[in-house]
Amino acid sequence: MNDSSLLTLAVKALDDKRAENIVALNMEGVSLIADYFVICHGNSDKQVQAIAQELKKVVQEQGIEIKRLEGIDQARWVLIDLGDVVVHVFHKEERIYYNLEKLWGDAPTIELEGVLG
Repeated sequence: MNDSSLLTLAVKALDDKRAENIVALNMEGVSLIADYFVICHGNSDKQVQAIAQELKKVVQEQGIEIKRLEGIDQARWVLIDLGDVVVHVFHKEERIYYNLEKLWGDAPTIELEGVLG
């Protein structure tokens, strides 16, 4: 599966669990960590966990290896490393505090209108 397809798969899985304010950043040329960062949030611990679990289920069904999954028990900031796509699922307050969109402000935002329902 190519990076763009993986990005689309991840964004749709997040949207299916009603993740809020989904943003995708093109990290190529900005960071060596990944080609894309996806950032979203949930409004409660349970929603953050549900969003992360849905993404985990969907990618595993496609045979995609999860390189690292951290923070699901605390449900404040869950990091799901899919290789070239890294997903950050925040609790709303944590997202505001860490403000990754500003931290990685050099990265262009990817238009998700055609992906989101």
